[in-house]
Amino acid sequence: MINVAIVGTGNISNLHVQGLLEFPERCKIVALCDIYPNKAESIKEKYNLGSDVRVFADHKSMLASDVKIDLVHVCTPPYVHASISIDCMNAGKNVLVEKPMAASLEECDRMLEAEKKNNVTLGVIAQNRFRDGVYKLKQLAKSGLAGKICLARVDSQWWRAHCYYDLWWRGTWEKEGGGPTLNHAVHHIDMLNWIEERSPVEATAVLTNVMHDNAEVEDLSLACLKYEDGSVAEVISSVVSHGEEQGITLQCADAKISMPWSLKAEVGMENGFPVDGGNTELIEKINKFYDELPDLKYEGHTGEIDDYLSALENGRKPLITGEDGKRTIEVITAIYVAGFEKKTISLPIAENSEYYKADGIQKNAVHFYEKKSFVENFTEEKITVGNY
Repeated sequence: MINVAIVGTGNISNLHVQGLLEFPERCKIVALCDIYPNKAESIKEKYNLGSDVRVFADHKSMLASDVKIDLVHVCTPPYVHASISIDCMNAGKNVLVEKPMAASLEECDRMLEAEKKNNVTLGVIAQNRFRDGVYKLKQLAKSGLAGKICLARVDSQWWRAHCYYDLWWRGTWEKEGGGPTLNHAVHHIDMLNWIEERSPVEATAVLTNVMHDNAEVEDLSLACLKYEDGSVAEVISSVVSHGEEQGITLQCADAKISMPWSLKAEVGMENGFPVDGGNTELIEKINKFYDELPDLKYEGHTGEIDDYLSALENGRKPLITGEDGKRTIEVITAIYVAGFEKKTISLPIAENSEYYKADGIQKNAVHFYEKKSFVENFTEEKITVGNY
C-alpha cells in the first residue's frame, strides 16, 4: 500500500483525489496540506477520506510529523513546485508534481539532482498523454505510415474571463511564472515533444496581452519552432479563444493526421496538382491501423496516476519523467526569451544564460499590465482541463 499526501488542495487537487480513489487496493491518502487548512478540511469532507487523514498548514510540518508518507502529490502554484518537491525528495518521498514542473530550468535541474541523490521517483503531470486520441496519434506518427513530420501545428486555445487573473498568485511573473504559454500550452508542448521524439533547435515568438489588464503576463502567444532537419512547429497559446478548441495537426510527408481525429492524404497528377479523392489506398491503410489501436484503460489524471503507481510498484520510470518535464520547460523558456528579445533564440539554453534561472526571466519579462488588486480564493470549483 502506497501512502499518499497531497500538498495544495485547490481546484486541480480534485482530479488527483479522484484518480487516487480509483485504486483503493494500491494507495491510500493519509495527509492533506494547504496554507488555507480549511480548504484541505473541505476536500477531506467532500471525498469522505476518513478521520485518520491528517491536515497540515505547511509541508515542512507534515514531513516532520509521524505520518508515514511514501508519495507526495504537489498541486500548489508553480513558484513553489521546486522548493516543495525538493524538500519532499530530501525527506525520502517520491513526488508527482503538477504542471508546469517548475518556473525555470535551474529549478528543474535541482529537482532532478534531488531525485538522483535520494533514489526516489519524480513524475510530472502531463495528463493529456493519457487520452485515447493523443495516444493513438503518437502511435500512428511512430509507425511511419504517414511519413516524416514536416509541419506540426499545436492549438492550445483556452478562454478565461477577466476575473481569472484576480486570484492572488495568478497573472504574475514571480508566482505563476507566465501566462498560457507556461500554464496551458505546457500540456500541448509536452505532447509535441513526445510525438516528435526530439527538441527544436530554434524558437521565434510574439507575446501579447489583449484581454486581461489585471495580469502582468501574456494572455496570447504565437511561436514557431524549427528542428534540425528544417521542419517546423507552430504553437498557439491562448486564454482569449472562445470555444477552447485544442488539438495537434501533423502535416507529414505522405498524409495529414490530427487530433481531434482527421486524416487527409494527397497524391499528385502529372502536373503536380492533387488527384480528386486523394490517396485512397494510404487513407484506408492508416484508418485501419488507427481503428485497431486499443483504447487506454484509464484516461487523464487517473491514467497518469495509474502509470506512476505502477512505476513505483515495479521499480521503473513513469511514462512522464522529470527529464520530460524539463524538456517542456526549455521549449517554453525559449518561446518567452524569443518574445522578450524579439529575435530567434537557439536551443538548448545553456546554464550560463541569464534565462536559466527564474530571476533572469523575471528581470527581463515584459509586464503588459501591473496587478494592483487580488482575491485570496474563489468559491466556484468547476474548472476545464481540456480533452487534447
